[in-house]
Amino acid sequence: MKKYDITGMSCAACSARVEKAVSALEGVESCSVNLLTNSMEVEGTANESEIIAAVTAAGYGASAHGSKKDKSDKVSNKDKANGEIRALRNRFLISLGFLLVLMYLSMGHNMWGFPVGSFFHKNYAGLATLQTLLCIIIIFINRKFFISGFKSAIKLAPNMDTLVSLGSGASFAYSIYLTFKIMHPETGDVAGAQMLHGLYFESAAMILVLITLGKMLEAIAKGRTTDALDKLTSLAPETATVIRDGKELSVPISEVRVGDIFIVRPGESVAVDGVIIEGESAIDESALTGESIPVDKKAGDSVYSATVNRQGFLRCRATEVGDETMLSRIIKMVEDASSSKAPIAKLADKVSGIFVPTVIAIAVVTFITWTLLDKEFSFSLTRAISVLVISCPCALGLATPVSIMVGSGVGAKNGILFKNATSLEESGKIKAIALDKTGTITLGAPKVRSIVPAKETDEAKLLTLAHSIEKQSEHPLSRAIIEYCEENNVPSLPVSSFEAVAGNGLEGTVEESRIRGGNAAFISKFAEIPQGLKKEADKLADEGKTPMFFAENGTVLGIIAVADTIKPDAREAISELKKMDIRTVMLTGDNERTARAIAAEAGVDECIAGVLPDGKERVIRTLKEKYGKVAMVGDGINDAPALTAADTGIAIGSGTDIAIDSANIVLIKSNMADLPAAIMLSRATLNNIKLSLFWAFFYNALGIPLAAGVLIPFGITLTPMIGAAAMSLSSFCVVTNALRLNLVHIYKKEKSHKKEFKKKNMTKTMKIEGMMCPRCEAHVKKALEAIAGVESATPSHTEKKAVVVLNAPVDDATLKAAVEADGYTVLGIE
Repeated sequence: MKKYDITGMSCAACSARVEKAVSALEGVESCSVNLLTNSMEVEGTANESEIIAAVTAAGYGASAHGSKKDKSDKVSNKDKANGEIRALRNRFLISLGFLLVLMYLSMGHNMWGFPVGSFFHKNYAGLATLQTLLCIIIIFINRKFFISGFKSAIKLAPNMDTLVSLGSGASFAYSIYLTFKIMHPETGDVAGAQMLHGLYFESAAMILVLITLGKMLEAIAKGRTTDALDKLTSLAPETATVIRDGKELSVPISEVRVGDIFIVRPGESVAVDGVIIEGESAIDESALTGESIPVDKKAGDSVYSATVNRQGFLRCRATEVGDETMLSRIIKMVEDASSSKAPIAKLADKVSGIFVPTVIAIAVVTFITWTLLDKEFSFSLTRAISVLVISCPCALGLATPVSIMVGSGVGAKNGILFKNATSLEESGKIKAIALDKTGTITLGAPKVRSIVPAKETDEAKLLTLAHSIEKQSEHPLSRAIIEYCEENNVPSLPVSSFEAVAGNGLEGTVEESRIRGGNAAFISKFAEIPQGLKKEADKLADEGKTPMFFAENGTVLGIIAVADTIKPDAREAISELKKMDIRTVMLTGDNERTARAIAAEAGVDECIAGVLPDGKERVIRTLKEKYGKVAMVGDGINDAPALTAADTGIAIGSGTDIAIDSANIVLIKSNMADLPAAIMLSRATLNNIKLSLFWAFFYNALGIPLAAGVLIPFGITLTPMIGAAAMSLSSFCVVTNALRLNLVHIYKKEKSHKKEFKKKNMTKTMKIEGMMCPRCEAHVKKALEAIAGVESATPSHTEKKAVVVLNAPVDDATLKAAVEADGYTVLGIE
């Protein structure tokens, strides 16, 4: 497949024109043009020069896309995008300044009698000339519309620029005609005043200014498309420490070859993909997998570029380098997904392909018909211009962007950011939604969930000794225990002879006793685990928890189980998605047992575990084939390919920058409740756009026959002035309709149920184990009052309970999850 950069495209009609031109070449098997990235992918045997020539012949520019880009290329591309945005912004602001003066003269003075000074009092020729000059300035500033529009028209492929240039040009040409009539010596004051009222310079200018505003917003969205790729590329280490001739050498990453021996010290990133040949450690693979818990590695295990060595010294052999590393493949998948063309329907552009030629034909037929009927040239020309003015694309062009603008504003106020118009339109059409587990459904931080002391050991002793040795480790599971103990004021004792056994556990001496902690296999080497504790460990594992055994010399002290926790609002949000007839699927790199437990707790329809980064993208494509439109929700780098492959990518605000940049929608508050709200807002916006388009076409369909003069025999006519008024009315209706989106309640469940709680609040009492001080009470209070629907929470560590007052329905599972996410245990809710 060959990739090309395309220049000069402005709408879907342009990309269709390029596709058609290239597809007609001999040897081209398929051609896909992406308007957002201004790129084209071609499969087949046609040579590069033929393809570029075909695009050039179609009226656009093309060049081969470089397979590799250095940093200077990226800076240059970003500067180019920023330069385009600055140019459009300047065009818009300068045009707007001249438009305001023009509107003051044309509407303020002509219609409402605003003062213009004694020189212009009854000086109709002077006023018309001044309006002409102002309109010419605005047309010159926005001349690109006319250049592109007429080029496309000449090549018999009219686009939206053609529609804009025709509407603006027709109004301008008619106004120039009237201006010359005003200047005629025989034109009296009465006739001059009437003709001055008939000028439509402001209409010609207004069209250009509004469309320029839309182009500027589009350019801003396009400028952000390369950020994700830039950040992905920055993850790759620049140097590697290799062993050559028995010496350690630091070499550029490009000089590492397959088979080279390289070393990774604690805290360093792995340079390339490889296999460990010596050493053991815990590797943080969150850069690739998004999972929070490091993976224990030993000799024979694989390591991947950009992952971080957290503990031991590793000696590895390179197996994949350059473009073949896992990171490079992820980068390529994101790039391919970003540049591939999605079947996005741009209704206005599709219709314009038929609408514009049809209107032009009607205008020509109208002029010829009235001329053959022996009408004056001016009469026939007025009828033709009336047809073009009534068909002005102002309302047609406003229908989508105004609704998008209002809808985006509503989303922003609720912490939901839509990166572009496409994401706001398309997210409402999804039939299935894939949810990454860690950081999306769950909090992404392991917490102590269960404490099970052995029969002859109390909980205080278990926690104290566990805290003592875990405090010596930096492992995330250790940190979970440390945080729990510190929050509950559990003391720690001095430790000597500490040793971390990678992949198994850790051990150290406390007051002359050898304390060990780790998995069952590790502890079994030093102490016999009671059958009851083994069964309890199996039960905890089935619940998705990681049981950690602790022993003192040859005696097992008990189990501390650590696990990630689902977000307080996850279950309710997933329930709302189901009510919207959306299939929910959880994707994770976790093991099957843990994944199934979390999936059951969250209430998702389907769970797919053990999925690698490239596997997530394949799952998304399978879901698209099965259900149709699919959304992906994630927060890790490993989610980036899936986010871009999905019809709509949704990132959690607390996730990685790369996931956020790869997504179409960002949930700033990181609340799962915002997910169904975003979809509801999208659906409301999409319906709003359809209604706006209907009204836009309704006015045109009604006005064109009147403008053409079909009802003149019945005494009904439509002048260009009335045509412009009708156009303005259609625009007014479109804008007013879009403003209705401000009244949409996107959190319907919360709004509807609040009425039931208006007169009487509901109280629940939670029995909570683990609160030991006022600080614990503050933690529980903060966690509960963060839930939507909780009016207040009053915890008591002495009574081991919390009284919760609700002002909206909140299920027990949500309350329990919020408290247990902070490391406490909920025994019951009344």
